Amino acid sequence: MQGVKRVSGLLRVLDTVADRLVVPGYSRLGHQLRRRGWAGDPQPGALQGANAVVTGAGSGIGKATALGLARLGADVLLVVRDERKGEAARAEILAEVPTAKVLIRHCDLSSQSSVRRFAADLPYSRLDVLVHNAGVLPNKRTETEDGHELTFATHVLGPLLMTDLLRPALAASSDPRVVLVSSGGMYTQRLRADDPEYREGDYRGATAYARTKRMQVTLAPLLTERYAQDGIGVHAMHPGWADTPGVAGSLPGFHRLTRTFLRTAEEGADTVVWLAATSPAPRSGQFWHDRRERPTHLLPTTGDKPDDVNAFWQYSTSAVGLLP
Repeated sequence: MQGVKRVSGLLRVLDTVADRLVVPGYSRLGHQLRRRGWAGDPQPGALQGANAVVTGAGSGIGKATALGLARLGADVLLVVRDERKGEAARAEILAEVPTAKVLIRHCDLSSQSSVRRFAADLPYSRLDVLVHNAGVLPNKRTETEDGHELTFATHVLGPLLMTDLLRPALAASSDPRVVLVSSGGMYTQRLRADDPEYREGDYRGATAYARTKRMQVTLAPLLTERYAQDGIGVHAMHPGWADTPGVAGSLPGFHRLTRTFLRTAEEGADTVVWLAATSPAPRSGQFWHDRRERPTHLLPTTGDKPDDVNAFWQYSTSAVGLLP
């Protein structure tokens, strides 16, 4: 028993060191290391009869998440902007899980009218799992039809609005869970409540991406509090560095330098699926990576200030027409 505890303690120490060093923790090496000592897999059939919605499900981590949920028995709705990609993803999932029930719906998370149409046409009266995975990384500042910066609209406003509109369906579940797929890049940024739309300074797509991923992590405890009476669990996570079409297309230089040790999309999606299906439910409002709670800040300059959190919440809810 003492030997088992020593091994477990050593693995935990190595896990933490790898996490702080970034490269070993975010690569496939970190995933392989942590598999030896992480929390157990969800039981087979853990999501049998459950209804799940996954945004950005046409490729990459979204598609891998949908497949993982289907393998555990869930009926899965693929939310996509490109329905041809959705059809291809659906075919791949059915090839792996022939008995799966997989639907496709169009929704552009950057468009509030599109989100509202999607929510009004949800094919489920009860929703058990909602995964916000859809993402963008533009190379120049772009505003949406609603007048919001594109990454902010896609990563923050769209998920916030969709979750609130689907609240009744989530509340109808006995164990509803919402997962926000963030990024380790958020560690480099503080919460920019003073400039959520990135109007100041020279615009950089990677910075906009990291800022809004920081905002997603800030949303998790705020939404946990908002939905506490409904028992809706809200979790944020980051998948590490995964080899996906999005990474290859948006960050070609990074992909070229790191592709030999990038994770597979399925490895990147592992914690999403685990958060959606493990029992008992994980602690709500936390930030996760490789099935373990992680700190939300590593740099002293990025710590959230209560006034900034409040200003961010007020601005975001107002932007989508919600009462804070």
